[in-house]
Amino acid sequence: MTEGILATDEPSSPPIRFDGLHHVQLAIPPGTEDAARQFWGVVGLVEVEKPPVLAARGGCWFRAGQLEVHCGIDPDFRAATKAHPGILVGNLRALAARIADAGIGIEWDLSFPGYDRFYVADPVGNRLEFMEPLAAQV
Repeated sequence: MTEGILATDEPSSPPIRFDGLHHVQLAIPPGTEDAARQFWGVVGLVEVEKPPVLAARGGCWFRAGQLEVHCGIDPDFRAATKAHPGILVGNLRALAARIADAGIGIEWDLSFPGYDRFYVADPVGNRLEFMEPLAAQV
């Protein structure tokens, strides 16, 4: 089977293809957009304008390359301390240094075979995983 293709049960049905994620949405409490802007700026993402109909809801969106992170307002916010996005990056060690230089704590976890990775919490406590394949670090 081709990577990214999901076979269907019916031979006459076309296969379903998954091409990646468009974005990941993280919940943030009301009034924390500036903290999100500062954090994602440190990480290296730039803020992108939300469509006007969605901007009225608050929150903020960020982008770098093909990655988008949408921070949406949740009045009943509860930090995601277990569930998390796993974000693939190039030059993980440089990103770790940038984050640490900003005074943000990093938790290295080298137990995922084939990857160098660390966890960090955003300003509202959401868990994030940044990872890089070991083969890419040669």
